[in-house]
Amino acid sequence: MSSPPVTARIADGVASIPAAAWDACAGTVNPFIGHAFLSILERSGSATAEAGWQPLPIVIDGTDGLPAAIAPAYAKTHSQGEYVFDHGWADAWERAGGRYYPKIQVAVPFSPVPGPRLLLRDPALAPALIAGIEAVTDQNRLSSAHATFLSEEQLPWFESAGWLIRAGTQFHWQNDGYAAFDDFLGVLASRKRKAIRKERAQALEGLSIRHLTGAEITEAHWDAFWVFYQDTGARKWGQPYLTRAFFSLLGAEMADKVLLIFAERDGVPIAGALNLIGADTLYGRYWGCTEEVPFLHFELCYYQAIDAAIARGLARVEAGAQGEHKLARGYAPVTTWSAHYLPDPGFRRAVADFLERERLAVEREQDILGEMMPFRRSG
Repeated sequence: MSSPPVTARIADGVASIPAAAWDACAGTVNPFIGHAFLSILERSGSATAEAGWQPLPIVIDGTDGLPAAIAPAYAKTHSQGEYVFDHGWADAWERAGGRYYPKIQVAVPFSPVPGPRLLLRDPALAPALIAGIEAVTDQNRLSSAHATFLSEEQLPWFESAGWLIRAGTQFHWQNDGYAAFDDFLGVLASRKRKAIRKERAQALEGLSIRHLTGAEITEAHWDAFWVFYQDTGARKWGQPYLTRAFFSLLGAEMADKVLLIFAERDGVPIAGALNLIGADTLYGRYWGCTEEVPFLHFELCYYQAIDAAIARGLARVEAGAQGEHKLARGYAPVTTWSAHYLPDPGFRRAVADFLERERLAVEREQDILGEMMPFRRSG
């Protein structure tokens, strides 16, 4: 007897799905794919149709009537806030007379954080959920669907479905059982070790550092961080992606997952870094300052994050997108993955050719970057 057909539906936003039902699919390891974080993006006005991120979660319900598989999908009317750049694809498709936007994006908005993009209470539904994403794309005559910063464990499902796979590079710090920052320094080459100690001393001169989490974080802290975030957002993206309400909601609903690191001069915050705490990873997200201090960015975003990860027994620090300057601070190159569904055969062939050449370039670059790591060399 054949199995009954599986039906996928589009929910009316993340907030329309009960938190317990969503999290039964998402799990608790990665805070970015949980109901709280994604619904805060939606409810704060950060990820909305008006902002070019229309939430369209694709859901397959189980026999109990509750979601058994969810894809956190969005209809995108631009390619901002994704960190896997497809502007060249959009230009090529539109020069050929096509309409690239809207497209489907299966992702965490504004967050280049690797993790599952198929949220599965029932893993057997993975192929059906991918088929559901394809059906939404085809039925609406959209140019493409993209699952970005996809966990490596889920790649085979997308490969089996014929999606094109794209590789990229991030820089992560690995905790090899260090008991303190000095233990980490001890495995570095002498010259690199001295350079980091000098950087930290210069960055911290005249400043005090505060780590805040949970109930320690007040609205006054978010007011200060909002100033930092606006400055960075204006310089990087023209305007910040997140609204002020996002940070208040984050503090109200996820404070135990938040680590704010402030640098203060005479008790006044002059710089800050926002991190989220996962089950085994510290995720660095945003930083900003109102006073330029040499090496303070490296101190707050990289060295203090290492301190915090060691103190919490976390396995790694993921410090966000790009940044070869992270190499000298002990952050190693790792491969990130995305998967792309392009229904048009000609467009697919052109992109596939590009991705093959790009993947070889990424592999060569990672080999070179690996040789630049600051660790002592045996022999």
